[in-house]
Amino acid sequence: MTESPPRAWAEIDRSALHHNLQLARRHSGEEVMAVIKGGAYGHGLVEIAKELDKQNLPFLGVANTGEARCLSKEGIKTRPYILGATLQSEREEIAACGWTPCLCSFEEMEHFNLLGKDSPIEAHLALDTGMGRGGFLPHQLGEALEKLSKASGIKLTGVGSHLPVADEDPVFTRKQFELFDSMVESIPGRNEKFHIHLSNSAGLLDYQSRTTNLARPGLLLYGISPLPKYQKALKPVMALKSRISMINHLPKGHGVSYGRTILKRDTKAAILGLGYGDGYPRSLSGKEVSVLINNSPCPLLGRVTMDQIIVDVTELEICCPGDEAELFGPNLLVSDLSKKAETIPWEILTQITPRVTRFYR
Repeated sequence: MTESPPRAWAEIDRSALHHNLQLARRHSGEEVMAVIKGGAYGHGLVEIAKELDKQNLPFLGVANTGEARCLSKEGIKTRPYILGATLQSEREEIAACGWTPCLCSFEEMEHFNLLGKDSPIEAHLALDTGMGRGGFLPHQLGEALEKLSKASGIKLTGVGSHLPVADEDPVFTRKQFELFDSMVESIPGRNEKFHIHLSNSAGLLDYQSRTTNLARPGLLLYGISPLPKYQKALKPVMALKSRISMINHLPKGHGVSYGRTILKRDTKAAILGLGYGDGYPRSLSGKEVSVLINNSPCPLLGRVTMDQIIVDVTELEICCPGDEAELFGPNLLVSDLSKKAETIPWEILTQITPRVTRFYR
């Protein structure tokens, strides 16, 4: 029996990923920690990690031990970096596996020091320069460095912080860069192997530091710029697609979908086999959104349902069941879609559900 094709799928373009990585390297002039948390922003954690594992990166940024463990089980050689504070129950595994944590509190520092008594743990120090999500405040840095100087179970190999508004507030962000650089310059014993990182995608594209030697792009790697002026230089990695399952000819005045959106004209309505159960946001209902069918924009009709949406194909001369539709991708940017959904592209990408088959090319 031949296996039927999926109703909804995502095409993942490996060449676009490589293009974006090279742009990040050229633009920053720094080493790159590729951020692949959240299932590589919905693109597929393992497949993206395998592709990036060939690129001689110092780290792959993950959110937790579950993601790090998945990489290790798949034979990924690039070291996982745990972004953010760790739970007490996670730390023994981090120490045993040689993953790199960022120390966000004195309690973490003390615990990792105990765990590393026989084999020191390589760790980075997290600085809070304005994010408020963990790390040492400027007035705590001296005490943290003093404790680390006595912590034989920890080998400090880097320092980092995070930008909360690099895509929104350049005045604050420039001040944050200055604060971070000043804090880093007060750390003794730094050398060329000491990793210093602050910039996310927006920070990498639009700001300069006098101390950093490592950038942490996330969204940029997947071909979407948090700063629109740089979008043309990037290539979207994911294209979300579906296909027409049937076409109905509906009269003016007929209702469409839940809530009965009333048609204002005789309409040729195509049913596509995906909905919010696949991660296509319900909040796009009634927002003048279109999909691409046969290279033509076709407006969304009525509300997005769990498994299906309806689009207006009245203007298409040729349109048949089985025809492909692009929901977002190179021709319909997910960043544009996210504005209409009143959310952010990060959320849409990471919410594409597992029943959407990923195809890698």
